[in-house]
Amino acid sequence: MRWDSASDLDKRGVLEFGMYELQVETSFDAAHYLRGYQGSCARLHGHTYKVQVVLRGEELSADGLLVDFREVKQALQEVTERFDHRFINEVPPFTELNPSAENLARYFYQELKQRLGALVSRVAVWESPTACASYYE
Repeated sequence: MRWDSASDLDKRGVLEFGMYELQVETSFDAAHYLRGYQGSCARLHGHTYKVQVVLRGEELSADGLLVDFREVKQALQEVTERFDHRFINEVPPFTELNPSAENLARYFYQELKQRLGALVSRVAVWESPTACASYYE
């Protein structure tokens, strides 16, 4: 479907159909080990984690924004900074919950959903440049 026609735009110049998606990433360095895991990840080791949040929505603000990037960056920084240069196994809730990429993704998703609302679509946590886990509802 083409959208370069004036008939596709509302009075603000915003498209009247489709879905918008916004992505913001940050990174932090931390150490962890996996409880009950049989293999090298059962030993203390570190990662440069990359956390990506994806927001989706159909409606834009009067300014033509889904969400201000600054707001998303700030929220993402708030939820990740408590893990930066830390031993994740000592940071609640990971004192009890295994600090796997999957559990980190779910934790960050829930925290970001509280701060940014229903537009939060998915959170991915990368433990390396080639491996990540995502969580969405």
